Amino acid sequence: MPNELLIIEDDADIAESLHYNFKREGFRPVIAESGEKGLRLALDEKNPPALIILDLMLPGMSGMELCRRLRREPLTEKTPIIMLTAKAAEADKIAGLDLGADDYIVKPFSVKEVVARVRAVMRRIEKDEIQRYEYGSLTIDFADVRVACAGADVKLTRKEFALLTYLIKSAGRVATRQNLLDNVWGYSYFGDTRTLDVHIRRLRQKLGDCGNCIETVVGIGYRFIEVK
Repeated sequence: MPNELLIIEDDADIAESLHYNFKREGFRPVIAESGEKGLRLALDEKNPPALIILDLMLPGMSGMELCRRLRREPLTEKTPIIMLTAKAAEADKIAGLDLGADDYIVKPFSVKEVVARVRAVMRRIEKDEIQRYEYGSLTIDFADVRVACAGADVKLTRKEFALLTYLIKSAGRVATRQNLLDNVWGYSYFGDTRTLDVHIRRLRQKLGDCGNCIETVVGIGYRFIEVK
């Protein structure tokens, strides 16, 4: 069955363009013109969306507030959310990602780019369900806690392995420094973010030729990219 896609966007032209293109790509897109309607459709237990495209500038309930609400609900706490907004400031991007968005696209945008971003997020979801990752020279066995690059074993500490695992299962999207600290070190961690940067540097060094799979997103955090 095609994937259910919820588009929460009050601009009729943008919403219809996204609806048309995603339908062509095999999705079953549904449009909500307001945050309230989007919340109601997102929490439909009989037909929950596989992914949500969320505009931030909505009438009534804002996109930020809606994202916050969705992340508190058990039904949608893990549902991928891609934000659309005219706000291009770094602080706005960080705020959206820290709320739990999986990706952030600034208007004006190419519809083809949005489709590509959605497919990238959907591939990440599929990776979350597997016990083994293989691409190019990098191989990871999540069950046995083993990593290899070009056939050679890579010895990682438990923290380094947890960090790599989180980045891989977030592949294609930016993981902010705060998200990494919260999810790898724990919500009780209040230390310096330089600890994270040191671990990333050591992780890249240990991965050797595979280390360039970890990309630095200046001022925000890190992103795992698939490289052969």
